Amino acid sequence: MLDEKTIEIIKSTVPVLEEHGEEITGRFYDLLFQHHPELLNIFNQTNQKKKTQRTALSNAVIAAAANIDRLENIVPVVKQISHKHRSIGVKPEHYPIVGKYLLIAIKDVLKDGAAPEVIQAWEKAYGVIADAFIGIEKHMYEQAETQKGGWKDYMAFKIDKKVKESKEITSIYLKPEDGQVLPEFKAGQYISVKVYIPDTGYTHIRQYSLSDVSGKDYYRISVKKDGIVSSYLHDQLHEKDSIEISAPAGDFVLDPDSKKNLVLISAGVGITPMISMLKTVAKTKPQRNVLFIHAARSGEYHACGMKLKKPRNTHPLTPSLFTASRPNKTVQKTFVFGKAGLTNSC
Repeated sequence: MLDEKTIEIIKSTVPVLEEHGEEITGRFYDLLFQHHPELLNIFNQTNQKKKTQRTALSNAVIAAAANIDRLENIVPVVKQISHKHRSIGVKPEHYPIVGKYLLIAIKDVLKDGAAPEVIQAWEKAYGVIADAFIGIEKHMYEQAETQKGGWKDYMAFKIDKKVKESKEITSIYLKPEDGQVLPEFKAGQYISVKVYIPDTGYTHIRQYSLSDVSGKDYYRISVKKDGIVSSYLHDQLHEKDSIEISAPAGDFVLDPDSKKNLVLISAGVGITPMISMLKTVAKTKPQRNVLFIHAARSGEYHACGMKLKKPRNTHPLTPSLFTASRPNKTVQKTFVFGKAGLTNSC
């Protein structure tokens, strides 16, 4: 627990963090990779170049500071980040490293504004926040490893087959090399894929949504060719090749027990978790009403085109395709109304 004086100091830094947050986190990442280049094997360097990672970290630090006296308010965000950390392999020993360079970055950016009492307060606060992450992630690691068919960190999978779904998207079917039964996953979850790409000098980790229903002898991801890792998966890896993946993670999931009307909205490759959700509802609750809205640039970019099948004791779904033209762009939207008894090309 933090004392009242520490809490008061931390909350007083919120306006400064809002003004200089991204400068601080940018400096932090520069220091981190300068002194610990091995962490380049964990962090997404594309997001580093786009500066999205520094923005996300800045927002997390500001939220923690604003809620330092009631950290329970940010538990949902902590869990969301912890899912990502578990899937890429962030461990307790990484937290002291992060804390060290975050404090140095605060000093470097704020200069005279980072009085000794401010740094001391943030050192205490960081310890409490890090302990919260470590505790939640410890449970997630144990759960991933001890569940039926589970494993620790990464496991080798072979590419069983690759299926082209659209002009940009290819589905990749993955089976464990040791032939073990796969753990169940929740519709909407993702896996981390770890690959070493020659000429870059380090491994790359990316998250891809699982795009099929749970309970099969494979995991499937449907990957848009866009970026160094996805291009590598499209062009350099072939059927029977091996890659490493983490156990499924993520909290953007379908509530399997809900009977409420379901609305799924996606665009482009964002269809992948929606397909998993839709197929799961069709399998487990075919009477549930579903509205599925998807937008694509045109038919050739529309992955997983819908095929209808009249489900038992329900009315068939009726899809409607609407094409709207704008200068240099055509958008195709698919609206699907009805019960969840649906099959599709995915």
